[in-house]
Amino acid sequence: MNLFTETNLSPEILQAIGELGFTSPTEIQKQTIPFISTDTRDLIALAQTGTGKTAAFSLPILDMIDDGSRKIQLLVLCPTRELCLQITKDIKNYSKYMKNIKTTAVYGGSSITEQIRSLREKPQIIVGTPGRVIDLINRKALDFSEINWLVLDEADEMLSMGFKDDLETILRETPETKQTLLFSATMNKEVERISKNYLTTPHRISVGSINEVKKNIKHEFYVVGYRHKKEALKRLIDANPNQYSIIFCRTRMETQEVADFLMQNGYGADALHGDLSQAQRDTVMKKFRLKNIEILVATDVAARGLDVNSLTHVIHYSLPDDPEVFVHRSGRTGRAGKDGISMSLIKPEESRKLKQIRSSTKIDIVEKKIPTGEAIIKAQVGGVFEKLFTEHEEFFTFDDALIPDLSEFSKEELVHKLLQLQLRDLAMFYKDKNDLADQKFNSDDRGERGGRDRDRGRDRDRGRDRDRGERRDSFREGGRDRDRKPRKSNGEMTRFFFNLGKRDHLKKIDMLDILNKATSKSKKRPDIGDIEIMEKFSFFEVEKSFKEDVLRGLQSLKFKGKEMRAEVAN
Repeated sequence: MNLFTETNLSPEILQAIGELGFTSPTEIQKQTIPFISTDTRDLIALAQTGTGKTAAFSLPILDMIDDGSRKIQLLVLCPTRELCLQITKDIKNYSKYMKNIKTTAVYGGSSITEQIRSLREKPQIIVGTPGRVIDLINRKALDFSEINWLVLDEADEMLSMGFKDDLETILRETPETKQTLLFSATMNKEVERISKNYLTTPHRISVGSINEVKKNIKHEFYVVGYRHKKEALKRLIDANPNQYSIIFCRTRMETQEVADFLMQNGYGADALHGDLSQAQRDTVMKKFRLKNIEILVATDVAARGLDVNSLTHVIHYSLPDDPEVFVHRSGRTGRAGKDGISMSLIKPEESRKLKQIRSSTKIDIVEKKIPTGEAIIKAQVGGVFEKLFTEHEEFFTFDDALIPDLSEFSKEELVHKLLQLQLRDLAMFYKDKNDLADQKFNSDDRGERGGRDRDRGRDRDRGRDRDRGERRDSFREGGRDRDRKPRKSNGEMTRFFFNLGKRDHLKKIDMLDILNKATSKSKKRPDIGDIEIMEKFSFFEVEKSFKEDVLRGLQSLKFKGKEMRAEVAN
């Protein structure tokens, strides 16, 4: 029985969504479709990502749109290219049998000339990102003076990405007579302000709690020091075989670094972040949707618009600052009635941030130990049988005569030998590995493993002491502030992710010189904290008040001919 027939939508729309498998409206659709169909008031609709918001606003509007007019009647604004393309695809699918309806997507990162050409076909529906929409308004290629509906989708995300001024510029180009429909997962102060300034006595629809936590998601966290974080991630992936997951990172650089690590270790993974071209992003997302890769490493912004219903896991490689973002991330698994798992890797010093997330969201996040090698092999054996019993598709054919006589083996012996062949490499990898679950981590993660590693740790500590001496000497040589003040605490420092490392022949003394030059125009010298030079990148700490000076100063500098980039890492 198709309950969408009760919505009184046109036969053309019902036929299209019926072919897409739509049978029963979601809660947001049940409340929103009748309202838009019968009421001209503005609307604020609060619902989580993945609840069917696109159909909730587009189906009733498609039912009312004038397909004989060639004027733009509906403008949908959204924060990212991916979401823009997803909404456009959905609307085109819903209007499949409405032959005179045209929908055009306009977004950055693609040829504006091509988009202007597509606008000459006189679409009634425009789906766009704020920046590109303003570009096209300025070029006189878009005119919204007669639109009937304006949809602000993912309004909270658009505002958090800094589109406030762009939104207000676009809103001023629209008529007062339009109906404005604001969809958001959260109702923060900025969204509230936009709604007060640009919506007229709006009706409100809220589906469940604004930050509704799904009951079918298990939440786990693992405490691990920074230096062991990637190894811990590998263990979590190995201990959860057959997963289809998104790993969320904090910065673009961290995203690429984690994806490179996984690919180098043989996992089907790739990165999705803002430094990729549109073609690269499309390729990565296509591979992930087709499950050619099982792990997507992404920033929060890049993952917006990625609509995947079968994720088994979400892994928070870095915790977000905002508890609402934690809920949104986690909510990407456990969809379509399936169970999901949300796993967080946290550094010891992030316990306060985790406590805040727990308190704000009321989520029961259970502490677990990093899996041991023995536990991983047990999980992998289970994973082999899970695939055996659930996958029945034959991918290739071969002559059964090629199978030798196996009668000398019992069933158990044969299975044992096949498992040995299947899991041999993984078992050998973990055979001599000390277990991370036994490690004691402090905020600097100086605990090292084994007698030989402990000696290396002592050498490293001595080297660190020497480096700090060199740091003091280098500033004295620079003639700056000879009498050093007491070193500031971590709370007074900003931690930066830096794109150069050992392979670029970068040393701590070089990093100090770079920071000297970057802040040379400052009235006083900044306090410098820890400097960690890794193989492909580095971390450094600088007094908080010098954050902008460092970011601005590095833009004009090069190290041995290479461009330098830094991002705030905490």
